[in-house]
Amino acid sequence: MTDIVSYEPATGAELWRHPISDIDAELAEARDGWPAWAAKPLTFRIEAMRRFANVVRQRADAFADLIARETGKPLWEAKTEVDSVIAKVDISVSANTERTAQRRLDSPMGSRMALRHKPHGVLAVLGPYNFPAHLPNGHIVPALLAGNAVVFKPSEKTPATGAFLVECFHAAGVPEACVRLIVGGPDEGRALAAHADIDGLLFTGSARTGIALNRAFAEKPEKILALEMGGNNPILVWDTPDLHAAAVLIVQSAFTSAGQRCTAARRLIVDQTLAEPLTAELLKLMNRIIVGAPHDDPQPFMGPVIDNESADQLTESFLALLMKGGQPIKHLERPVADKPFLSPSLIDVTNVRDRPDVELFGPVLQMSRVETFEAAIAEANDTRYGLSASLVTQTPRLYDQFWANIRAGIVNWNKPTNGASSAAPFGGIGWSGNHRPSAYYAADYCAYPVVSNEAEAARASIGIGLRDG
Repeated sequence: MTDIVSYEPATGAELWRHPISDIDAELAEARDGWPAWAAKPLTFRIEAMRRFANVVRQRADAFADLIARETGKPLWEAKTEVDSVIAKVDISVSANTERTAQRRLDSPMGSRMALRHKPHGVLAVLGPYNFPAHLPNGHIVPALLAGNAVVFKPSEKTPATGAFLVECFHAAGVPEACVRLIVGGPDEGRALAAHADIDGLLFTGSARTGIALNRAFAEKPEKILALEMGGNNPILVWDTPDLHAAAVLIVQSAFTSAGQRCTAARRLIVDQTLAEPLTAELLKLMNRIIVGAPHDDPQPFMGPVIDNESADQLTESFLALLMKGGQPIKHLERPVADKPFLSPSLIDVTNVRDRPDVELFGPVLQMSRVETFEAAIAEANDTRYGLSASLVTQTPRLYDQFWANIRAGIVNWNKPTNGASSAAPFGGIGWSGNHRPSAYYAADYCAYPVVSNEAEAARASIGIGLRDG
């Protein structure tokens, strides 16, 4: 049996290994375990989730250290991810109460109508590597609250974090049968998604994989499918006097997490009259960014990308933009030849006519200069994706125009494109999702509504259409 091995991006050292899981056996466990879990009162499941939050709180330092080592992200950022895992419980409890609570509806003639929600059964969760605890946890907690069992396959690039997360659920007293871990690679992910014993799939990852899953589920309308995919996100700068503040927002949007966020800004669209002074402010800031290992002192702003393969692909993409006529403002550099550290980069693609509409998942920012605000919005919308978009301006009228015309599920004003709140819905349109937003709205796809018209005694008559008896 082949092992899945996890390596530290910053050092190349082996971190964790585990045999590939038996998917049939794991799903059989979950299938056997979920009815008893679903039959528990909601209050019981809420208390279990709160115990889980306490377990994570007690293990926070070890958890953050593991996330930092396995993803390469700075330790300070890994700690914020653990905080998000803990905070998800109370947010999910509130969302469950607001989105899927039991309700009485008006009904005539002394009967009653009730709205309740039922769990789907066994839900598969496929997690990403960029937030290997927070993002799958955003599916798992609401799924468990609703009464589902979960079979979770973390990314093969971050399996140790996934295993740690599952251990925290078990340590909190969530039945082991109700949260199962699948260790494996892409083949196991495909097998899990296609398995007859799942009642739905909750996915966070690339658009390419999400579209393949959407196609595979096209003939399975009985199974819930929630897709949270990526973005080719724009940030626009227009009519703003504080170019330093604009540069800070751009850097936060494009280079936090080494650009490995689905909400990261990939495209900077700027009034051509501001392009030169804004670029100067950006370069001042970009040149100060510390790129380093997770535990370096002083702490780096960004660590490596996830692995050498990703670094190679990003380097090739940057060179391809150069070959198409892009003008480098700050080159994408690789300071350590055999490690996936990359410097933040900026390239002017104004004159590149056939730019690929792809999500460059790393620290590559493409700048376009335009003459009118209408052209800026058209440029921002020139993508199949529609996750996040941000406008930096001090003119409220422009924001009103931007909000009305931009195609995205997250639309921000004088804020970064990333850093979305878990207390709000999270999702996009186009290739960014399938209209099943996550975060606060995850409760919606973790249970289905059941409407019941009820009376304690049978009373019925037919007043028309019968012959005399």
